[in-house]
Amino acid sequence: MDTNGVAGLGLLGDPTRRAIFELLARHPRTVGELAQQLPITRSAVSQHLRVLKDGGLVVSQAQGTRRIYRLNPDGVTALRAYLDRVWAEALTAFGKAAQAAPLDPEQEDA
Repeated sequence: MDTNGVAGLGLLGDPTRRAIFELLARHPRTVGELAQQLPITRSAVSQHLRVLKDGGLVVSQAQGTRRIYRLNPDGVTALRAYLDRVWAEALTAFGKAAQAAPLDPEQEDA
């Protein structure tokens, strides 16, 4: 599992995986329940779930003959930490640029 969130972000670049991620964020589901909500086959849902699981964003639990999929809190936390870090760096850079800019637009011409 990726512990810095970068791989998780890449996994969500695929619109179908992002849709699965968003559905699982609402509540755990089976492959069949996910397939009912998406315009793809159960087999395709399973393939996307495998990628999300290998990337650490999803976990599954056997319940009888079915598997219930849910978001992996550790993977989501790593993804969130990565995004928080990038956002903080962007805000810091913006703040520095704003402080370096002249207060009076006419000063730029001088």
